[in-house]
Amino acid sequence: MASILAVCTGNVCRSPLAEGFLRVALDARSARTPIDVTSAGTMGWDGSRADPLSVRAGTERGIDISSHIARVTTPKGLRDAALVVGMASEHVEIVARQVPAVAGRSFTLKELVRLLEALPAPAPGEPEALLMTRVSQADALRWSGFEGDPHDEDIADPLGMPLEAFRGVAAELDEWCARLADGLLGRAPARTSTSNED
Repeated sequence: MASILAVCTGNVCRSPLAEGFLRVALDARSARTPIDVTSAGTMGWDGSRADPLSVRAGTERGIDISSHIARVTTPKGLRDAALVVGMASEHVEIVARQVPAVAGRSFTLKELVRLLEALPAPAPGEPEALLMTRVSQADALRWSGFEGDPHDEDIADPLGMPLEAFRGVAAELDEWCARLADGLLGRAPARTSTSNED
């Protein structure tokens, strides 16, 4: 099964939220063959729970990360991931130093979304194959000289901030993870109404 690894620093705030939002967004597009989504931290606090404010902000937006247990990135985990999504540019840089071979499939969340949105929409296909193809296309576009917005690449770290900061980060991640799922697998099918209105 192809996998996506969301990466932040401690794996208690941003990346657990990104994991939750991305899992929901991808499942809405590929219920038959789900893509595995996990998260880790470059200096992960192994064994720690998600920050309670992250849990609350996620719950308010429909995801449950209350059982999340933090872990640190490992060379094997990075090599096994079909895609590594950093919450900030520093995470992508650290990953590339840890496992240079992963650099071609490591992006910040915002960078990857902008690259995918600059490409033609994905053709229908099996989710795992689509994921591999879209990551490869995004990397090729990145190296062709595509210019994103270097001033807006990072998802801010809310650690130590009040609840409103966590809510803001959760809202941002919810939006960008939905856009990432659109860019990787195409738009989610429209919901059909189950009411019997005349």
